[in-house]
Amino acid sequence: MSRTASTFTLDDFTTLVRDEIGMPLEAEQVGADFDELPDWDSLYLLKLVTALELATGRPVPVGKVLEARSLKGIYELAVGG
Repeated sequence: MSRTASTFTLDDFTTLVRDEIGMPLEAEQVGADFDELPDWDSLYLLKLVTALELATGRPVPVGKVLEARSLKGIYELAVGG
């Protein structure tokens, strides 16, 4: 279901990561550096950007996403620009 960026919560984001990109993720791992996520890889990043754009109905700034060091950083970019 598509939501606006302003109604897309961190819990929604965590669920999206688990369900849409298939990455096992606990809520406390959202703020962890990517180096601390054993399952993280670049394919997940591509899937995540696509899923976020569909879920929020807005483009995600890919250049800034590439600079993010955590999933929470990507979430903040997706909902706040």
